[in-house]
Amino acid sequence: MNKKNVNYTLYLVTDRSFIKDKSLDKAVEEAILGGATLVQIREKDVDSLDFYKEALKVKGVCKKYDVPLIINDRVDIALAIDADGVHVGQSDLPCSIVRSILGAEKIIGVSTSNVEEALKAQEDGADYVGVGAVFPTTTKDDADSVTIEELSNIKKGLNIPVVAIGGISENNITKLKPANIDGVAVISAILGKENITKAAENLIHKLKIR
Repeated sequence: MNKKNVNYTLYLVTDRSFIKDKSLDKAVEEAILGGATLVQIREKDVDSLDFYKEALKVKGVCKKYDVPLIINDRVDIALAIDADGVHVGQSDLPCSIVRSILGAEKIIGVSTSNVEEALKAQEDGADYVGVGAVFPTTTKDDADSVTIEELSNIKKGLNIPVVAIGGISENNITKLKPANIDGVAVISAILGKENITKAAENLIHKLKIR
């Protein structure tokens, strides 16, 4: 995997609470078939063994379609399954420490909510930043609110990709266009839909509308 070629356009973040009768790996595959370009496993309420087993299954799917797999928070799980990278928040291990553990070839993303945090992440070696919440969200209670103007300022101030996250749906995704960001990260807008593939396709279509 060449980090410089990573496509951040439609970044799927997992949450099994939105999946009804499907396995996580099946849901991820359906999302990829609809156009998801990057996958992050974010499982807050499972034990380490369950996380590891699920991550291995999802890795198999991602490898099949040549889509990078990122692990949320858990550097140990990322190392155990040789994932493509890790995403950390402001209260997780510092980006610089994660980089020293994972090495130069792995992708590291950092959650940010303002220009200062984003610049610090870039300085510490992040490959991209996730910025949010850009809209109200129910999947992350502690997410700070970020205006479209602030999102745009972050994008202008950084040399690394910027991905918006938080409450993004097919109804509001086009509002992010003026910020000229590199991608959007979504959970319920894909996994919360009956037809996951179609939901991903709809988001990709909205992103292409000028």
